[in-house]
Amino acid sequence: MNEIYLALKNFIFYRFSLHEDNAEETETIESIKKNVEFKGASLWTLIFAIFIASIGLNVNSTAVIIGAMLISPLMGPIMGVGLGIGINDFELVKKGVRNLVIATIISVAASTLYFWITPLHDSSSELLSRTSPSIWDVFIAGFGGLAGIIAATRKHKTNAIPGVAIATALMPPLCTAGFGLASGNIYFFLGAIYLYFINSIFICVATFLIVRYLKFHKKDFGDKQYERKVHRYILIIVLVTAAPSVYLAYRIVDKSIFENNANAFIQHELNYKNTQVISKIYKYSRKGNEIDLLLLGDELIPREIDTLQKKMFAYKLENTKLIIRQGLNAKNKLDISQIKASILEAVYQGDSTSKKSNSFDGISRPIPEIDGELNALYPELRTYTINNVEVKHLATTRVDTVTMAVFNFSSSVSAKEKMRLQVWLKNRLKSDSLQLLITP
Repeated sequence: MNEIYLALKNFIFYRFSLHEDNAEETETIESIKKNVEFKGASLWTLIFAIFIASIGLNVNSTAVIIGAMLISPLMGPIMGVGLGIGINDFELVKKGVRNLVIATIISVAASTLYFWITPLHDSSSELLSRTSPSIWDVFIAGFGGLAGIIAATRKHKTNAIPGVAIATALMPPLCTAGFGLASGNIYFFLGAIYLYFINSIFICVATFLIVRYLKFHKKDFGDKQYERKVHRYILIIVLVTAAPSVYLAYRIVDKSIFENNANAFIQHELNYKNTQVISKIYKYSRKGNEIDLLLLGDELIPREIDTLQKKMFAYKLENTKLIIRQGLNAKNKLDISQIKASILEAVYQGDSTSKKSNSFDGISRPIPEIDGELNALYPELRTYTINNVEVKHLATTRVDTVTMAVFNFSSSVSAKEKMRLQVWLKNRLKSDSLQLLITP
C-alpha cells in the first residue's frame, strides 16, 4: 500500500509540478514589471485596440473583437498588482494600480468617443452580453488569471497570455462602458464596469496565489518599522480588493441559482395544454426577487395561481413574488421584448382574413436571411423580427400557423408603403399567411 501511495505521489508530482520549467524568479519579476507601465507604444497600442474592439462590438463581429484582444496590453498592470501583493512590493502595487486606472480611463474615453461619432447606435448581442455578469465570468477570470501567471513564470513563453486576454475579455466590457456613456445608458455603463472589475480582481487574485505557491521571495526592508507599515498597507489593499469581489461573487452565484430555480419552476409547473408562457422576466434584488410572466391562451383562475405560488417553495423560491399577466390586461408594461406577444394575442382573437391551417406552412419552416435586402430596400428600418407561430382558436380545436413580422422604422410609414412591404415579404418568404405589424 505504501509503494502504491509513493508511486501515485511521484506520478502526480511529475505531471503537475510547476517547478520543472520554472523561469528564474528575477526574470519573471522583471518581465511582469516591464509590462506594468502604460506609455508610448503600449499606450497607443491600447488605444488602437480599443477602437478595433469598439468597431467589432458595434458591427457585432466576434472575429474583430478577438483580434483586438490579441493585441491588447491590459493584462500587464493587473498581474503587476498581484505580483506586488505576493512579494510585498508596495511600490509595484501602487504603480500597477495607478497604471490600471490610467489605462481604464483612457480606454473608456476612447470607446466613448467612437460610439459618440459612429452612425450605428443599436445594441448588438455582443454589447448586451457584456452588461450582465454571471458566475461563469468569475470562473473564466479566475482560471484565465491562473493560466496567465503560470505562462508568465515559464522559461519558454507560450501563447497563453493572449489566450487569457481572449478568455477573460477585459477590453469588451470597457468598450461597452463607453457605449453606455455615449448613449446615456447608465445601466450599460455600470454593468460593463461591474464585469471589468470582476475580471480584474480575479486575475489579480490568481496571480497572487501562484506567486505564493512558487514561494517567491518577499521584499525585505532594512527598516523593520517601515516594513510593518508596508505590510499593513498591503493587507488593507488585499482586504479592500478581496472583500467586494467575494460579495460580488456571492451575489452572482445567488442570482444564477435563482434564475436556474425559476427556469425549472416554469418548465415543470407551467406546462398547461392551452396556455403558453410568452415572456418571462426575472428581477433579482436584495429586497425580494420577482418572476414576471406573460401568458397567452386560456386564462388561469385564481385557484390555479394560488397553487403555483405554493409550489414555489419546492423550488427554493419562497421569497420570490410571482406576477402573472394574461388576457387583454397583460398589455400594460409592454416592452419591445413583448411586442411579439401582443401580436399573437391580436391574432388569437381572430382574423377573418386568415386562411385555414391546411394552407399554412409548418411551424418549423425556416426563415431565410434577408438582412442585406432589407438594408438596401428600407434604409430607415431599425429593427425587425420574423417568426412562425401557432394560433389556437378557443371555439374550436383548430390550430393555425401564421408568419408574424414586426418592423420598426425610424420614421412613419404610409399605408401604401406598408402594403408594398407586406406583398414583398409574402413573395420573398413564400408565405400566404404573413401578418405584418409596423411599430412606432
